Parts: sequence; structure tokens; C-alpha cells
Amino acid sequence: MLRPLCAIVLLLSLQSSPAFAQDDRELSGDARKHYSAGLREASALVRERQFDSAQAKLDALLRERPREPQARFLKGVVETELGRADAAMAVFRALIEDYPELPEPYNNVAVLHAQRGEYESARLALETAVRTAPDWSVAHENLGDIYARLAATEYARAARLDRDGKTAPAKLTLIRQLLAAPPVAPKS
Repeated sequence: MLRPLCAIVLLLSLQSSPAFAQDDRELSGDARKHYSAGLREASALVRERQFDSAQAKLDALLRERPREPQARFLKGVVETELGRADAAMAVFRALIEDYPELPEPYNNVAVLHAQRGEYESARLALETAVRTAPDWSVAHENLGDIYARLAATEYARAARLDRDGKTAPAKLTLIRQLLAAPPVAPKS
């Protein structure tokens, strides 16, 4: 099962850059603190699964700073949680266009593609996430899951094409067992 990224932790380099209002004026220290408090509040609402309230808060924040990546990312998470996959996909794709260095939107785009059975598109998004952040384990794990799903598709195709063959059906059985297995918590 692919893991979407629901946390709002984006790359720290973005947090250290100057904050700008919608009209491109740099935000004052007080305005920046107010905006950060709004982001924390929206994040808490998401964690509490109060998605309508979170969406209202995020919409207000985005009117103030429409290009702010953390609020936009959270908006995509909220759209996903509300079952609005197309809207979520649009948010994450716009983030990718504006901030191609961030791996998190690629990951969430991949999860949305995988939910639709679009494994090749998911693979491409995750490979980009891995190139963007080579040490990010979530993207590597999700890419492994996608490779397994792609393998299952090919083993099923091979089994249909060669009805007398024994290896493809055996591999298909193994990969299906792997995909159905519950996740194992890492040992500490």
C-alpha cells in the first residue's frame, strides 16, 4: 500500500526564504508569525480530520499568500481526504510546476495515480521524487510497491499468453501474497 505524505514538513530551505504577500510585498515579522500560526492551526485541523474547517483556513491563508508551498500542499492533502482526487492532483501538479525541487508533491501525485491503477504514471512520479530526494525512504518504499504492482501485471499477462507455463503463475501467486501482506513495523 502506497503511503501518501500527509505531514506538512517541506524542505527547510523554503521556510528560510523571505515571505511575500499576494502583492509581492515582503511580509513583516509580525505578519510572518501570524501566517505561521495559521499554518499550524490548519495542520492541527487536518490531524483532527476536520477537513472542512482546515480547507476554510487554508483558503484564507492562500488568499494572503497564493504561492506558499506548505499551505498549497496541505490543501492538496485536504482535497485528497475529501475524496476530490482531481482537485488534489491539480494542486500537487501546480506545486510540482512551481517547486520541482520538492519530492513530496511527486509522491502524492504517484499515490493518486496508483489509486486509479495508473502504475506507470505513478512510477514516473516516484522516480522523480527519488531523484529529487535520494535519501527519502517513503519515496523508495512507494516505488518498490509500484514495481511490485507492475510485476504482477506482467506476470498475469505472461500467464495468460503461455497457459502451459508454470513459472509466471507461480511468480504471480508470490507477488500477490507480497502485495496482500500486512506491513511489518520496523524493529527498533
